[in-house]
Amino acid sequence: MVDKLKLTVAMLFLAAGVAGYYVLVGQPELWRVLAILVGLGLAVATAMQTPTGRSAWVFVKESRVELSKVIWPTRKETVQTTLVVILLVVLIAIFLWIVDLGLIKGVSMLTGRS
Repeated sequence: MVDKLKLTVAMLFLAAGVAGYYVLVGQPELWRVLAILVGLGLAVATAMQTPTGRSAWVFVKESRVELSKVIWPTRKETVQTTLVVILLVVLIAIFLWIVDLGLIKGVSMLTGRS
């Protein structure tokens, strides 16, 4: 129950930061952005006091580790793959167009509309 209360307070801090951004409409942009950042900081600090917040932080850290293991394609591989996909899309579109024409002709012949 206490953890749910802490998470609710964290959401309220975040909402207060966003509300502060809109309340400070006439102020310099720096103050408006600081309102959001303070609300976000208080929300994160409050959420980190719960098991849910700590497990979310562990998830974020593990995700960053996994993202560093990704092997990104080179520009050449990306261009080649894109061209192959475009070519296949065009070929399949032409094939489906021909099949559609054949079906239209077949139905027209069966119904006597040719």
